[in-house]
Amino acid sequence: MSFITSRKHPTPRAAGLLTGLALALPALAGAADGPGPQVSNAKTLDGVKVEANRGTDFRVDKVSSPKFTQPLLDTTQTISVITRDLIDQQRATTLTEALRNSPGVGTFFVGENGSTTTGDGIYMRGFDTSGSIFVDGVRDLGTVSRDIFNIDQIEVTKGPDGTEYGRTAPTGAINLVTKQPLLSRFGTASLSYGSYGQKRATADWNQRLDDTAAFRLNVMGQDSGVPGRDKVQNNRWGIAPSLAFGLGTPTRVFVDYLHVKQNNVPDGGVPTIGLPGYRSPDPARPWLSDARKVDSTNFYGTGADHDRATQDMLTVIVQHDFNDKLALHNTTRWGRTRQDYLLTAFMANPANLKTPNPGDPSTWTLARSLPTFKHQNNRILTNQTNLTADFATGAVVHNLSSGIELTQETADTIGLAAQNGSTWPDASLYAPYSHVTGLSYGRNGAYSHAKTNTAAAYAFDTLKFGQRWQVNAGVRLDHYTSDFSSMVVCGGRGAPACGTRPAGTAVRGLDARTSDNLFNWKLGVLYKPAPNGSVYANFAVSKQPPGGNTLALSSAANSVDNPALEPQKARTAELGTKWELFDQRLLLTAALYRTTVTNLVTQDPVDLQYYQVGKQQVKGVELTAAGKLTDNWAVSAGFTTMDATVSHGAAVSNDRSGDLPYTPRRAFTAWTSYRLPFKLTVAGGARYNGPMKRGTDGAVGTPDRVQSYWVFDAMASYPLNPHVDLQLNVYNLFDKDYVAAINKSGYRYTPGAPRTAMLTANIRF
Repeated sequence: MSFITSRKHPTPRAAGLLTGLALALPALAGAADGPGPQVSNAKTLDGVKVEANRGTDFRVDKVSSPKFTQPLLDTTQTISVITRDLIDQQRATTLTEALRNSPGVGTFFVGENGSTTTGDGIYMRGFDTSGSIFVDGVRDLGTVSRDIFNIDQIEVTKGPDGTEYGRTAPTGAINLVTKQPLLSRFGTASLSYGSYGQKRATADWNQRLDDTAAFRLNVMGQDSGVPGRDKVQNNRWGIAPSLAFGLGTPTRVFVDYLHVKQNNVPDGGVPTIGLPGYRSPDPARPWLSDARKVDSTNFYGTGADHDRATQDMLTVIVQHDFNDKLALHNTTRWGRTRQDYLLTAFMANPANLKTPNPGDPSTWTLARSLPTFKHQNNRILTNQTNLTADFATGAVVHNLSSGIELTQETADTIGLAAQNGSTWPDASLYAPYSHVTGLSYGRNGAYSHAKTNTAAAYAFDTLKFGQRWQVNAGVRLDHYTSDFSSMVVCGGRGAPACGTRPAGTAVRGLDARTSDNLFNWKLGVLYKPAPNGSVYANFAVSKQPPGGNTLALSSAANSVDNPALEPQKARTAELGTKWELFDQRLLLTAALYRTTVTNLVTQDPVDLQYYQVGKQQVKGVELTAAGKLTDNWAVSAGFTTMDATVSHGAAVSNDRSGDLPYTPRRAFTAWTSYRLPFKLTVAGGARYNGPMKRGTDGAVGTPDRVQSYWVFDAMASYPLNPHVDLQLNVYNLFDKDYVAAINKSGYRYTPGAPRTAMLTANIRF
């Protein structure tokens, strides 16, 4: 086993002061006061609460977690909340689609060479955040695409979140908040049909059982093609029943279950041949530099490609209020995700790209040489207990949140591979055909089993010194133990030598145990120049141990999952301001931030050994607006800059610059809706992502970056009667042709969706 031979440590440097924030929001606050919201008349009829329609709103006052004791206005961190209203107006169906409303967050990375990223492969502020996705504060494992039919809101916290969640990505976390039963009776449903055979139906039924109990049921079914992609399918169904007891009483119990089953055809992408920046990968065939671009709808997989995933999640939440100043919150979760996956990937290098007749592109072929398999089960069992208390010590008021968390996570994989040298036939480069045979595959004897047990304790306290000053402090200690065992196939790249055994024999891989403590903390100071505004400074740290993202460990000396390594460390400094305008209906935020990640593995150019001396940094500005300008006009918008670079270590972008890959330098997103006097609601939005570089690789001739792009969307909805609305969404109004994501070698990319339309009937009963 090739462990790290030694460690070098960079000389510590004091963090530089962030520059001042030049935004005249206090002046705007005084000028922007408008009429307050209309007071709705409410009455109770047979247990049904009927309220006047207050219109769409894209803003919430507070996140769901009791670890955050203050409203967003007084929280010393950049947090954006994607509300159900915003999700419904855009008809977003997956987490990835919803996250387009947070600037600079998305699936920009297709995957490593032949291995395509599956599910929600999220990058945020320069780093992979796909291992930092949570549901109701509990980590959600697995590389699947998450449907949001049972989600009320999505909370995106940016900056290290190790104090809240333990091990996390350096630049933030994403928390999905599920729908819960309410003491009312209502039912809604939606039926959608759109371009490329998109079909989807959902229903949300809430029933009050008695004065303190309620039942809620959410269901979803989808049978859809993918806009702009031939053969690719997103098919799934889900059911989410939930019960609540003790509503309106000091003790409340929620029992939730989620079951989602997916049967998709995955997307391996399209060759980058003909894209800007492409040139011939073969000196003997210079004319390939002028090859025409392939059709972006082409599918290079086969009829056998599949992505079958099943998610099950059982959650019990108990809340008890001892009094109005002391409350207990306990969450128990059992969750399981199973994925069975086959993707026919490709790599259009000179050996795989065949051109028997250079003058006749119809004879050119691409080898389907990289079947990618995944057979993985993830499980989690956790119990989390939180206690919140409000009290005073002299003139100082405290809002304390503390707790303990006990968690066990497991990940099991089974190795699959092509058998007896079988392969799929080559695909025509310009007219691929998917209904082919030839590949025989099965288990190859490889497997891995990973288990991580974690015990954590934390405490957060907001100390209020009068009406103007607050100090927000938090600490967390995690003790984890990770066990990993595996069998691997000998003779492959990076695998053990076979010796006298036949190539492809399964041999003992890595057996390892690692155990350590993670100490994370944060400290924020907040000043309130006015009741509707705040100015703050915040500093936070977080750590990600080996195996922290996937639970898997590795014996490779250059792998971040090598158990001999120390945890990666992230430090973020943030200076920001937040203001409520228009009678507290609109929240504006602005922040300067800098995150520095250390203990990264890099190779010494002299002795060629690997050391944990690498350092990377991302710094920038983020501006957001969310809420209502008037009773009928709502807006959600965000802009960010991201200067993400390697401070010390080898280049990680293919152009050998110091920039981090898969990180647009600038990003913008906006959505606004307006309800006209004759009941028609119109809405529209725009998204911008700046140029973005790909990772470093030995590939020759492939583009090392993707171009910037703007995409515009629109929506209109109209109530036909009190029970039915019709809603029309048009996406990519100007039919922009763009690259949404690219893989590390630059051989493959994911095309952005072309202009499409979706018609939805929203039903209330």
